[in-house]
Amino acid sequence: MGAVKDLFADEVVTHARVRDVALPHGAGTLALITLDNGLDHTKPSTFGPNGLAGLDAALDAVAARGDIAAVGVTGKPFVFAVGADLKGVPLIGRREDAHTIGRLGHDVFRRLGELDVPTFAYYNGAAMGGGVEIGLHCTYRTISSGVPAFALPETFLGLVPGWGGTYLLPNLIGAEKALKVVIDNPLAQNRMLKGPQAYELGIADAIFDPADFLEESLSWTARVLNGDIIVRRPEVDKGKAWDDAVALARWNVDGRLHGAAPSYVRALDLIAAAKDRTRDEGFAAEDEALADLIMGDELRAGLYAFDLTQKRAKRPAGAPDKALARTVDKVGVVGAGLMASQLALLFARRLEVPVVLTDLDQDRLDKGVGHAHGEIDKLLAKGRVSPDKAGRLKSLITGSLTKDAFADAGLVIEAVFEDLAVKQAVFAEVEEHVSAECVLATNTSSLPVGEMAAGLRHPERVVGLHFFNPVAVLPLLEIVRGERTDEATLATAFAAGRALRKSCVLVKDAPAFVVNRVLLRLLAEIVQAVDEGTPIEVAERAAAPLGLPMPPFVLMGLVGPAVALHVNETLHGAFPDRFPLSGNLAQMVAAGKPGVYLPDLTLDPEVVEIFSGGTSPSTPEQVLERALAALAEEIRIMLDEGVVAAAQDIDLCMILGAGWPFHLGGITPYLDRTGIAEKVTGTRFLDPGVASPRG
Repeated sequence: MGAVKDLFADEVVTHARVRDVALPHGAGTLALITLDNGLDHTKPSTFGPNGLAGLDAALDAVAARGDIAAVGVTGKPFVFAVGADLKGVPLIGRREDAHTIGRLGHDVFRRLGELDVPTFAYYNGAAMGGGVEIGLHCTYRTISSGVPAFALPETFLGLVPGWGGTYLLPNLIGAEKALKVVIDNPLAQNRMLKGPQAYELGIADAIFDPADFLEESLSWTARVLNGDIIVRRPEVDKGKAWDDAVALARWNVDGRLHGAAPSYVRALDLIAAAKDRTRDEGFAAEDEALADLIMGDELRAGLYAFDLTQKRAKRPAGAPDKALARTVDKVGVVGAGLMASQLALLFARRLEVPVVLTDLDQDRLDKGVGHAHGEIDKLLAKGRVSPDKAGRLKSLITGSLTKDAFADAGLVIEAVFEDLAVKQAVFAEVEEHVSAECVLATNTSSLPVGEMAAGLRHPERVVGLHFFNPVAVLPLLEIVRGERTDEATLATAFAAGRALRKSCVLVKDAPAFVVNRVLLRLLAEIVQAVDEGTPIEVAERAAAPLGLPMPPFVLMGLVGPAVALHVNETLHGAFPDRFPLSGNLAQMVAAGKPGVYLPDLTLDPEVVEIFSGGTSPSTPEQVLERALAALAEEIRIMLDEGVVAAAQDIDLCMILGAGWPFHLGGITPYLDRTGIAEKVTGTRFLDPGVASPRG
């Protein structure tokens, strides 16, 4: 135990503060344990070895008393508890220490189910991981309707709910509902439940409003103790329904991840076995799973990815001084197509400033403004905005056929056809109407920002703001600094990105920037393998071990073959030796094919015919090997060119902009772990122990 505590020397201890509460209705005294790390709600309580020891001591004290009727557990204001303290995990180098951590959580939490008096969990705020599990050990649970986040997210990071979650939850609410919490939600980009949803699932026995949550919970507790309320829970079906639910979840995990994420499989195995195991057996199995996974690659990669998205994304490398940013009181959008209308809505919602779209004719303009207004109506229908807010947002988004409407804009972004000459002409026209301080931004996905600015009087105010589609969903914003972009422009771009709630990464003005360059190098290798004679379905299957959100040709269909071809042509122009042009892809685009698949998801025979000329097919393993080697080469070149500050920025871009799996930690840890990075480039991208177990 001492060695484990040493690994968590930086633990912010969550204290178990005990006070006596006189229950109403003459129900006696309740010993109320409040979990509190002494910080405000922005620093949620977590469980480390020292905090668990403190909770254990508090339970010793209440267990020795003979004058209490019950024990309750709640959290500090707005937060119940959010799970294990994982800061020390990267330092763990021995499996026995990992096993100790799993066993420690069980040994302390299970005491809540083994006291001589009933125990009550009062979920007053956010509860995740171990915070959910400590309540599962209690006899009864109440939850606030205002709980904003309730989850068992462990599989998303590379663990399992290992302090009782995979045993207690399915035995409480059944396998099907438990699998929604443990498997389905983490697979859905770590989706969280809200308080009412957790109650509907049967995790909590009662739900109360936030305003008087604890008071109502204590009153309910008294009535339960007095026998006025009998808590009845549906009987859990431990027959075929349990097995069928596990089988369906297993099929879904296999189809999505192809064995690339062991934590999901391990959690499924634990839940499958939980219907027949005793509690001791279930907890012991969780201990073993935790020990294995803590010492595995997946968790370390998941923690690395989590650190990138929670820390590095909030402090972008190379970002200028915030004080240099100019105020943006109005935004102009050139173009009124789908991307332009999405951008207009985003700027209006987040900056709450007037947004004016322009286009070539009234019909296009009306469609663009109408689309943005229609999206606001959808938000209203879903209860995401109030009627007053919807009205204000609509009034902010207007259209104009002339660019003099941009005269008082602080930022103008173009979202027109991806053609350099067209964009240069747009900026030249806009510059005639805006102030000298107005920032001019391009949403180009691959064209050089510096060349767009070359003919302007003030090229220093041009910057790239590369958003990802759908704009409202994907959190990445690549901020592209042109050769002459000045600090004030860059600072304004970062300030706008933060206000838009995007994670910003500073990118050099290089062909296709980061995400598109990496994805196109991957796609180029796979398309080339098909050109050589590899069947489309074989090449598509090659990337399955990566567990990507979608196979390469499905992704190409989503972005559009014409867009993929355009970016491929841009990259071929810059790097002809590494980005060969595919005549077959060009022929496919010329034929107007939207992708390689028909609407029923079968291969389009005409596309198969277009790609049928090759005579040197490869196996899926060969395709994957060449694709990964190409990625390692390209990423090393990008780092040597200074496209971003570090490999971590490439991983952050791929996670946030391309949905690259958390369990890989991005792309560079995977290339390091498989040895491909050293084989191709002669060195690793990350130091040993970063995103991987220490040796």
